[in-house]
Formats: sequence, structure tokens, C-alpha cells
Amino acid sequence: MSDNALPRNGSNGFSRRGFLARTGSILGAVALSAQVLPAHAAHASAAGAAIDNGAHVPVLVIGTGYGGSVAALRLAQAGVNVHMVEMGMAWDTPGSDGKIFAHTTNPDYRSYWLRTRTKAPLSNFLGFPIDKNVPKYTGILDAEEMGGIIVYQGRGVGGGSLVNGGMAVTPKRQNFSSVLPSVNADEMYATYYPRANAGLGVGLIDPAWFDTVDCYQYARVGRKHAQRSGFPFVFVPDVYDWDYMKQEVAGTVPKSAVSGEILYGNNYGKKSLQQTYIASAKATGRVSISPLHQVTSVAPAPGGGYTVSLNQLNTDGTVSASKSVTADRVFFAAGSVGTSKLLVKLKATGVLPNLNNEIGKGWGDNGNVMCGRANHMWDATGKVQASIPCGGIDNWDAGGAFAEVAPLPTGIETYASFYLSITNNPHRAEFSWNAAAGKVDLNWQTAWKQASIDMAKTIFDKINRKEGTIYRTDLFGLNKIWGDHLTYHPLGGAVLNKATDNYGRLHGYTGLYVIDGALIPGNTSVNPFVTITALAERNIEKIIATDL
Repeated sequence: MSDNALPRNGSNGFSRRGFLARTGSILGAVALSAQVLPAHAAHASAAGAAIDNGAHVPVLVIGTGYGGSVAALRLAQAGVNVHMVEMGMAWDTPGSDGKIFAHTTNPDYRSYWLRTRTKAPLSNFLGFPIDKNVPKYTGILDAEEMGGIIVYQGRGVGGGSLVNGGMAVTPKRQNFSSVLPSVNADEMYATYYPRANAGLGVGLIDPAWFDTVDCYQYARVGRKHAQRSGFPFVFVPDVYDWDYMKQEVAGTVPKSAVSGEILYGNNYGKKSLQQTYIASAKATGRVSISPLHQVTSVAPAPGGGYTVSLNQLNTDGTVSASKSVTADRVFFAAGSVGTSKLLVKLKATGVLPNLNNEIGKGWGDNGNVMCGRANHMWDATGKVQASIPCGGIDNWDAGGAFAEVAPLPTGIETYASFYLSITNNPHRAEFSWNAAAGKVDLNWQTAWKQASIDMAKTIFDKINRKEGTIYRTDLFGLNKIWGDHLTYHPLGGAVLNKATDNYGRLHGYTGLYVIDGALIPGNTSVNPFVTITALAERNIEKIIATDL
């Protein structure tokens, strides 16, 4: 929308020029707060029992995210010894500042996976870039650029649970058949979604507390604007410890969400997989984990089972050792991108030639697109913003969009409302092997994001018209309204009942399974990790009952 959409001075005392003048100090504050900390020695790299070269294990799980953690726990409870390998670090040892994770506005060596400059989702303010140089390190957030899109992924024991906002949303029952058409919805909603929510420690914010606390002023402004435009505002569950957050506000415990921690990990109150499924799995005594181990190949072993090749990594990304181990069964749980890339490579290079032609297909971005709105001065969103989203705007049925009311935890007043939308984007991409370059490509097209923008606009155009406000144009580059360059929610690439059978068994190879977001064809209509977890619960129950 143009400046003409704004009421002019004289009608209500507000102008865009005034807005920019009043918020000009924000750029300086953000720039100052984002100074890079000095590099330090590895502090969280080698924790865990590294697997020995030549080892034999009953089950090897590649990855420690939602699907892999479910598989490890349930297999261990069934009496099976499991070894998990994780490309990222253990993230269980504090750095020199006494904290395990870096702060959102102070990215340092811990922040990014083998980058020398940060790649924040919101990269600009008032047209100026805010990304900073950082030492190359096996940090927690991977901003992987491929196929015209940046895919944000967690790197470390706990996978995406380390870096997401923890919004634990179960899809509406009526939408489930479009998400996973081959899965019995009655079973999912009666058994596996409840099991997943219990295992993840999902809870809901206290609505009365929400209505009074300063740190959710931004969300109350988002609720007011949504409801005045006729959209339902819904509280969404989360895996944050809400009692802990109340204590943060009261000042009786170290601050975490209320201090704005989110993008590069959360030091205190968030119930990541480290505190839930992985902790329970370790407690069985049957699960061990090798951090900083990257799988490069999975091949049928001459005597049965599979030979798995791994590189043990240093914190600068170099290889410290190459290993070969044998596993009777292998579960691919490296995330949608990691699992898909590995399987596509193994099929194309003849290591696993019997994988079918569905490998690599059905990949989507869950319709992710971001935007900000410039509010009036009387609609301040608050200097202190809890980094854990707790509400959303639901226009899925009418407009194909569900929008998180997201924080901008800068520590200063921005007069901005910020949103991450999940949309019903129909486009699906495919991974393929690029033999000349020796790597896997993704054929996603940036132009495909227009469908997501159009769906998100069904919400925000209406709100802007009602409120007399405009879109922010300074958050994703110069005069750029939409954050259409990224996804937090990669899904697909080894789709259930296509690349695998209806429980994740890979076609062509007994004892190879996919159990992560690669099984879900591109969209879940909401944040996906509860669905990934519930599907893993369903699949591993069947596999334990019939395959072991």
C-alpha cells in the first residue's frame, strides 16, 4: 500500500515521516546490540558417547529431531539398543558468558552453522542491513540456501526444537485429510496427537495473565486488530514452561523468553526435545548419541544390515575422522532437507538403486511468508516482548492463511506488528542429483511464493484498510514488503505411502525407514512439529509391533 493509505497530519496527528523520525533510533540500537562476541574455544561440541569406528548397533537413527527422538525413545522402551548420530553439537555446556545459547540480538560464534556472516530472517531495519560477521563455527541455526529459498534448520541434539518458537499446533480435524490422506484420522486424533502432545509437554498460556502482562502487549494489539477486521484470534499451545515465564516477569528467575531469546536457542524456559523425548530416551539406558557426526552413505552390508559411513566434524566444519559402522536397521530422521538430500544422492549414485522414483518429490515450504505492519503511535506494541508466540489469526477456510502474531524482541518500541503466515501454497518442488556439481539441487522457484503472499494478503490487506495502516517496507530489504525468501517449516521429499509404505518403510530395502518431516507432503496447515511427532508415534508403534 502507498503512503496515501495513511491518514495525514491534522486528521489524527500521525504521518509516516513522523513515524520514521520517532523510530530512527531503533536502527542504532539494533546495530549496537548485534555486535559480534569474540570467538571462543569449542564449548559444546563433543558431549555424548561418540560411536567407534567399526561398531555394530541394532538401530542407528540419523538425526535427533522430532521423528528421530520419538523413534529412539519407543525403540528403547521396547528393549532395543539405539545409537543416534547428530550433525550438530550437543549444546549442553555453557560458553564463557555462562549461557549455552547466544541471545537473539547478540549473534556470535554459537549462532550459525558454518557461516561467516549472520543470515537473520529479518535482515534489515529502515532499509539498513543488520547482519554481522561471525566466526565460522558449527552453530545452532543453519540458513541453507538452495533452489531460490533459504531453509532455516536447527543444528544440534534436539534439531528444530532448539530454534523454533515452540508453537505446538494440532491441525483442525477437517483439514487432516488434505495433509496425510493415507493416514487414519480417527486414530491420529484419538491416540497419536494426544500422545505427542503429552510427550512434548504442550501447554496453553493463562488467558487472564495474557490480558495483563506487559510482555504480550504486542499480541494483544494483534488480537485487537484481527478481531476488528472480523478474523478469529486463537490462543495456540506451546512447549514453553508458562509457570517459568510468570516467574521471569516477576523477576525471580533468570529471564529467557521475556529477554527475547528465540532465534539461536532458549536458555531456560523452553521444553525442547533435550528436556522431553531425548531426556526420556537417555533415561532408559539404551540410547546413546554422537554429536558432530555427519552421515555420508548408507549401503547394504555384505552380511546383512547396512554399512553407514560417517564423518566426525570439528567445530570449524573440517573432518576429524571418517568412520564406518554397521546397523541392522537405519532410521532417516535428518529433517526434510537432510533426509531427502541423502536419499536422492544414494539412489542417483547407485548406492541404494532400488529406492523408487518418488524419492525427492513432494517438497514444500508449509506456505511460509512473513510481513510487518506499521501501527499508529497509539498502538504501541511494547519494548519488552516475550519471544514465544501464543496467538494466531485463522483465515484458513476463507483465505488459505493462518498467521502467527509473532514478536519483534528488540528491547525497544517499534510500533510494529509482525507475522509469520502459514498458507495453503499448492506448489511442490523436487530434489535431484546434480552429477556435475556433485550435490543435490532443489527446483523451488521464488515466484511460487506469490501464492502465499496472495493468501496472507486476505488477512493483512483487510486489517490495514480497517486500521488505516501500511505494511512495513524496511524489514527484508529496501522497499520490500514480504519475507518470501525463506521457510522455517520444510516438509516432504520422501512422502508417506509414495516413497515409503504407509508407515515409513522405504520401498526396496528391508530395515530402512523414514520417520521425520520428509514424510509429509509440503504442508500441514499449521506449525508442523506436533504432526511430525504424532506421525512418528503412529509409525514406530507399527514398526515395533511387526518388524522387530
